[in-house]
Amino acid sequence: MTRNHAIRSAAILLALAAGCGKPAAPAAPATDVRAAHAATLPTNADDGAWGAAAEMKAPLVLQDMVDPRKMEVGIAEVRVKALTDGKRIAFRMEWDDPTADDLRVPARFSDACAVQLPATASPDSPAPQMGEPGRPVTITFWTASTQAILDGRPLDLKTLYPNSKIDHYPAEAAALDKDPAGREQMEKMYSPAHALGNTESTKPAKAVQDLVSEGPGTLKPAAATESEGRGRRTPKGWQVVITRALPAGLAPGARSLVAFAVWNGASDDTGARKMRTIWIPLAMPGGAAK
Repeated sequence: MTRNHAIRSAAILLALAAGCGKPAAPAAPATDVRAAHAATLPTNADDGAWGAAAEMKAPLVLQDMVDPRKMEVGIAEVRVKALTDGKRIAFRMEWDDPTADDLRVPARFSDACAVQLPATASPDSPAPQMGEPGRPVTITFWTASTQAILDGRPLDLKTLYPNSKIDHYPAEAAALDKDPAGREQMEKMYSPAHALGNTESTKPAKAVQDLVSEGPGTLKPAAATESEGRGRRTPKGWQVVITRALPAGLAPGARSLVAFAVWNGASDDTGARKMRTIWIPLAMPGGAAK
């Protein structure tokens, strides 16, 4: 070995030793939601399949553009993972919330969250503030109060108001009118929403609702709710899985946009009063099933 060769070898060894002692640079935080491929989409937040998906910490901002506005900063971020089978996509949303607000009673508001996607994937995206005329967005909305009912909470006065005393309420007290037709008529008088089948006053079929919007003030139910959703309380807050259809025209390997919103019942969040994200890039895996 020549002297110069020995010097170069020593320098390389010193560089390697220095490199081994230097801590690795932290990975840059994700700036997009990267959907991972899954043959079967999980319905539970603790399913092992979520381990294949990268987590994005999406910052939340005030919805202070339209009434009712949210003027005080609330929940700071929502942590998101996404999985897709090439036809549908599942989002797992997780956020910190010290209080569980899941009662469906007057003057109380429920914790909730939503996922928003363009109705059609295209380079010309609609406005993130719930779309715009002629360029709709589709929204899947989950509420903790609906989840509590589906999980077994009764829809009776004693459950909702433990200190109440029922003297006469047609739906729960002993019937004064023994005629079935008369009793039914009395129940309709006292509970018209229930009699009309309003889903906010009866036991719902799902914990989520599909909605369509072309801008603030235009929100309406979709023709049918085809999405699925399930949420659960964690020691720190909520975990919610929402599974829904992909936007029309979104191919494997392509990109689209997604936005999220979170409502905190303890802060009287309801309707437009919420914390939300801006549009976030959504990346589809190239190997998704067709």
